[in-house]
Amino acid sequence: MAASGKLMSVTRDWRERDVRVVLVALVIAVATVATIALFAGQLQRTLVSSASSFLAADRQLEAENGLPIPPEWLDEAEARGLETGQMVEFSTMVFGEGGFQLVSVKAVSDEYPLRGDIETQSGNQAPRDTVDRGPGPGEVWVNPRLLRLLELNIGDTLEVGNLELNITRLLIREPDGGFRLSSLAPRVMMHVDDVAGTGVVQEGSRVEYVYLFAGAEPMLEDYYHWLKPQLAPSHEWEGVQDGETFSRSLQRAERFLLLGGSLAVLLAAVAVAVASRQYALSQRDTVALLKTLGLSSRGIGGLYLRRLSLWGVVGILGGLAVALPLFWLLVSLLSDVLERPVDLYLDPAAVMPALLTAVVSLFAFAYPPIRRLRSVPAMRVLRAQPGESGREVIPDMVLAVLAVFGLVWMYAGEFTLVVALLGGLALLLVVLAMLGWGMVAVLRRVQGGGNAWRLALVGLYRHRRSSMAQMAVFAMTLMLAATLVLVRSSLLDDWQAQLPENAPNHFLINIAPDAVDDVEGFWHRQGAPLEALYPMVRGRLTELNGEPVKEVVSKDERIGALNRELNLTWMGSLPEDNQIVSGQWFGQGQTEGVSVEAELAAKLGLKLGDRLTFTIGASRVTEPVTSIRTVQWDSMKPNFYMAFPPGGGLADMPATWITSFFLGPDQKLALNDFSRAFPTVSVLEIDHIIDRIQQIVRQVTQAIEAILALILAAALVVMAAVVSATLRDRQREGALLRTLGGRQSLLVRSTMLEFALLGFVAGALGVVAAEGAVYALQAGMFEGEFRWHWQVVLPVPVIAGVLLAILGRWQLQPVLSVSPMLLLRRLE
Repeated sequence: MAASGKLMSVTRDWRERDVRVVLVALVIAVATVATIALFAGQLQRTLVSSASSFLAADRQLEAENGLPIPPEWLDEAEARGLETGQMVEFSTMVFGEGGFQLVSVKAVSDEYPLRGDIETQSGNQAPRDTVDRGPGPGEVWVNPRLLRLLELNIGDTLEVGNLELNITRLLIREPDGGFRLSSLAPRVMMHVDDVAGTGVVQEGSRVEYVYLFAGAEPMLEDYYHWLKPQLAPSHEWEGVQDGETFSRSLQRAERFLLLGGSLAVLLAAVAVAVASRQYALSQRDTVALLKTLGLSSRGIGGLYLRRLSLWGVVGILGGLAVALPLFWLLVSLLSDVLERPVDLYLDPAAVMPALLTAVVSLFAFAYPPIRRLRSVPAMRVLRAQPGESGREVIPDMVLAVLAVFGLVWMYAGEFTLVVALLGGLALLLVVLAMLGWGMVAVLRRVQGGGNAWRLALVGLYRHRRSSMAQMAVFAMTLMLAATLVLVRSSLLDDWQAQLPENAPNHFLINIAPDAVDDVEGFWHRQGAPLEALYPMVRGRLTELNGEPVKEVVSKDERIGALNRELNLTWMGSLPEDNQIVSGQWFGQGQTEGVSVEAELAAKLGLKLGDRLTFTIGASRVTEPVTSIRTVQWDSMKPNFYMAFPPGGGLADMPATWITSFFLGPDQKLALNDFSRAFPTVSVLEIDHIIDRIQQIVRQVTQAIEAILALILAAALVVMAAVVSATLRDRQREGALLRTLGGRQSLLVRSTMLEFALLGFVAGALGVVAAEGAVYALQAGMFEGEFRWHWQVVLPVPVIAGVLLAILGRWQLQPVLSVSPMLLLRRLE
């Protein structure tokens, strides 16, 4: 037993290169998954916190029925530890020395804003500054354009209803100055306690009460769970991810982080599987010797099981020791990028995927080949035994597939992601099997010789099993890394396409039909041509197939579009950023039908042929659904839930027109001339919203780059581990070749050519499989349009070939620097 104890000692184990490879692979697996999980959680909190300023809070509760909510609701929120605030929004006429002007008033409480800051100026020429609270009682802050329109100055009074308020600051930007067509510029901000004194808000007035809530996410969720049964259809609970303007960008960012973590899980599993299998093969002689010393198969299994457990503990501790400093470094970089401090938050739950990855990788990938060591016969000590048969490996492959599926499912929870990645891997393995059969058939005919190409091809045939295994792992690794690169490119391209530098940043609303040509001509002369102009009719959706729509729709669906008037339009051609998903667009001369936005159609359960009834003033219009289309809400262009054909159901309805256009900072003064020439047209400025969205996109881009670097580093480690798996055999062959008189240059060229061929074929297969996975991910997860990425597809096989040739050259270093006889003795 003393001899067997020495054979299985931890010290002797650590001296073995294969053990160190397994441990390093395990440490890298834990470190990569833990770092990405921790950083993804931190980044998500940072992005949501940054985006929460769009709401001036973490959550908003809107009361669109013109009535305030019961005070008990706010009392309950405060009792649960939440911060609360209040806003009242309405439109009214204000009076100054220059006359009257229609404005959009926002009355705020002392707590406003709970998130974000308000940007103001103390005068027209004063620098901009940010404050963390709104105007006090008796004060009013106004949009700079309103000051010029009413010929007022800082310090003058502004009449709002029955109340005179002092103008103390210029209102430049509100944190929650969201994109709403009902929020007409210019904006006036006052204190909520002054609303009653104005006498403007009376019973039946068009007024919206908005309540702000901020606090920890679990507290917000618990409060909403308490609040939800008491909400009426006119109440809307909204978070930062519910806004149409920017929620899609946030969702895509979060899904990308999810994809990055899932790929890290897969790469970790591959690294552990490759290293542990090589270790198991190297232990066959040791097991045979242990059996000759009287140790039973069961005892051997127990020894290796305890060894695996020890490796797991060492790998987890080592991985966390690497992950925590790396996580701190990434958070520091994130703080530098955002140019503001980021609170470091270590979520213990984020470490669980890394721990599960280590455990599953060990016992689903490392344990099966080690478990089979129990069947190694003792006679192997005296003579060589054949290696593993294909049938013995099949159960391990089934277990590995189930483990990978479970790991990715556990980490991502996205069925589309799991199917896309595993489907791409399965297709890749099928192609590799076919390629392997063809390669064996071709290489069997190649004869050896002194030529480097011949030696490389003979080497591929001689190591055909290991070559195919290496090619499979190379291809899978390149596929996973390329998938992340391609998705990253697609996401950034989509974001940049949605918000180009000249994206529309102003809206014109309430354009009278007889003023359309004059308005278009005015801005054409200013060098700011308008986008397409659309007529707009306000109406409510009241019936579906002859029945009240609120009775037909499921009570579980809270659909805001049913609780307010919708902006209806007619259009002859389909906008470029709309896509028909069902039915057909209006034909030439067609006057019947209505096209419905896809998400609203899904919530209402609409299908082609359903008849919708709209109430417009005292009139009713009923039309069948002829098409369903997607709408790109974050395009900063006019978009509509419902579109009718020209001459259709809206033909006789009174309409105003709406459009959008880009206006540079140096052209802002033209807005004053426009307002004087067209006093009834409302101007909505959204340039601050675009700036905020672009800031979030920049944050996401930096995060994507950081996670991509981690994944690529993990991929390189996997490839190095795979190359080193055949290190012993190739060093022995190199030493023999040198002993027989082979030149070093011939040995170097043949080995590098052999690995270059492996890398080129694996790169080509991997990148094609990655394109297939990206196609599925773009369609299912990121809702984007698939494009071939030739700038990545073409160079990847060449880069892979060069990289593997360099790794192959690294394998030969001991052969070139050590005496062949001495190397052979070491290898034996």
